[in-house]
Amino acid sequence: MSKIRRCQRILILSLLSLSVVAPLVFVSHRLNLLTLLGRREFLEDLYRATYRTDTLKLNAVEQEDAEELEEPNQVVYTEKDFVSTIGYDSENNHDSKESRNAGYRGATLEINGFNKHERQHQGTQQNELSFTSQGRNIHDSQRKLEKNIEVTTKKVQEIKDQLILAKAYLKIAPPSSNLRLRDLERLSREMELVVGEATQDSDLSMSALQKMRHMEASLSKVYRAFPDCSNMAAKLNTMKRQVEEQVRSQRHQATYLVHLAARTAPKGIHCLSMQLTAAYFALRQEERKLPNENNIHSPELYHYVVFSDNVLACAAVVNSTISSAKEQGKVVFHVLTKSPNLPAISMWFLLNPPGKATVHIQSIDNIEWLSKYNFFQENNSSDPRYTSELNYLRFYLPDIFPALNKIVLFDHDVVVQQDLSALWNMDMKGSVIGAVGTCQEGKIPFHRIDTFLNFSDPLIGKRFDVNACTWAFGMNLFDLQQWRRHNLTAVYHNYLQMGLWNVGSLPLGWLTFYNKTELLNRQWHILGLGYSSDVDRNEIERAAVIHYDGLRKPWLDIAMGRYKSFWTKYLNFDNHFLQQCNLQA
Repeated sequence: MSKIRRCQRILILSLLSLSVVAPLVFVSHRLNLLTLLGRREFLEDLYRATYRTDTLKLNAVEQEDAEELEEPNQVVYTEKDFVSTIGYDSENNHDSKESRNAGYRGATLEINGFNKHERQHQGTQQNELSFTSQGRNIHDSQRKLEKNIEVTTKKVQEIKDQLILAKAYLKIAPPSSNLRLRDLERLSREMELVVGEATQDSDLSMSALQKMRHMEASLSKVYRAFPDCSNMAAKLNTMKRQVEEQVRSQRHQATYLVHLAARTAPKGIHCLSMQLTAAYFALRQEERKLPNENNIHSPELYHYVVFSDNVLACAAVVNSTISSAKEQGKVVFHVLTKSPNLPAISMWFLLNPPGKATVHIQSIDNIEWLSKYNFFQENNSSDPRYTSELNYLRFYLPDIFPALNKIVLFDHDVVVQQDLSALWNMDMKGSVIGAVGTCQEGKIPFHRIDTFLNFSDPLIGKRFDVNACTWAFGMNLFDLQQWRRHNLTAVYHNYLQMGLWNVGSLPLGWLTFYNKTELLNRQWHILGLGYSSDVDRNEIERAAVIHYDGLRKPWLDIAMGRYKSFWTKYLNFDNHFLQQCNLQA
């Protein structure tokens, strides 16, 4: 028993001895580490004072941070500006090789090696000595050290400036003509590979900084070989003019091709129209009637109208309106088109019946009184805004639908996403037309009336306010009773006789319905999907009607892909005729 107690006492004494000796050993080790750290700081300061060198500052071209491509700034540098860009003096050019290497070693040690290692030790000390009297001092010194070595992008920017300047030299004279230029070309390729996608100085490797100094020396040699800055500036100006001319030519060609694509019927839609027309004429006469024809003159129903010669566009606007309606049985959709397109559009809705809703297809050639207005042929423009009868039918709505009191007009490039029954109960306050304004700051589009009309013309300047806001066609509620009361069709004809037919149907609408427009909440009608990539997606999803106004219609190959799904979801691309004509979502 005494033997066991003796062993216990020995074990306890051993543990007590270990608890006394261990802290002494630990503190001694830390003190040695602190002494070593202080010595390293002294050596580093002495090393920097001895071998500090200045790096080359290249300010040749200011970099731009932009999300999209922009036309180059048209800046012409004078000879004085160009010389100051490469201000190599004789002292810098004759630095000894040892001095350059020493400066490089000091810079790389400071950025990539010693300071990082030192910061790690400082962090370790702060954690392990937080309970000693020196803990607070070490923490303060660590914060000061981290502030001094804060990551910057200075050297990354200098490297990019070097590459820009090198490319300018290589453009002026081919590398094969000069050994120094060949060396510069090689260094440029190496620098581009070394820098890669570096965004801050800490991303640069030691080899990148070394090549940076080699590039500096090479640029200095090339500068001495090409001292005539006036000739160089002349060559740069010539190159600039050539590039600008190429940009203008490419833009002109791109604009022409976009307009051509917008005005040309795609092959697939032409095929669809031909296939549906053939199928329509294969039907017996009694099979060509659409259902619910007795509803087309009922004023208590919700009447919508679209003027179009595009089968696929009509299908999308009609399908979206009916599928979004809560009371589909109250929806009556009128489609007015030209005679050649009547069979195809009729056949589409015979094959794809509207359910409880009513669809009425009518040819404008069957409206006999419309033929007496021959102003469509008065201009020789090829622009459909000025020549298409369909664009001008909106000014004859009370005559086309004499039995109706209200009607909603759609352009064929819209999609209806919500039920529109609330629109029919809206108080128009005696106005003729309900429309969304287009003068809201920061929104698309932003138009004032003076953008489209010449207010120096006394016929316009005396009658209208130059600061008047415009509004959007595409989704408009018309009070046909108020229209008839004000006889606005006659007002429209007066403007035509005054020679204003050449301004287009949209400005004519602003003039005809001037001071007779009730502005709707913007959420009813969102525009810009046919020309702008900046339309807010949240606004699109909340909107009752979205409009692909502009050249990039959703059925064209040039359509904006980010918006196309809002349109294609209302078409069944598994349809036999769509597949036969290779029409896809």
